[in-house]
Amino acid sequence: MIRTAQTSDLDPRLDRILRTCLTWGALAVLMLPFARGYSTWIGWMPLWLIAMPATAWWALHRFALPRWPVAAKQTRDGRRRRRSTPQARRRERALPRRRLQAA
Repeated sequence: MIRTAQTSDLDPRLDRILRTCLTWGALAVLMLPFARGYSTWIGWMPLWLIAMPATAWWALHRFALPRWPVAAKQTRDGRRRRRSTPQARRRERALPRRRLQAA
């Protein structure tokens, strides 16, 4: 069971700060060539400009996953419906043919 964070549970100031950092980091990586590179002090720049703020924002939302459309129809109790047609049966194995003896 996946728990999703309620909007009232989140600190709106922290949410706004993380979204702003993620936005500015993405813009920096897209527009500034040195932001796509490697720094000897902190390492790979896109990691710190995009991945870390995005992970922190995702953690703030308690790792909520997007809701995908349900692939199969489900009943009220959440189980998949059984198929309405019977399952296919295997055909009986054919008897081996006898070889005709050459005269």
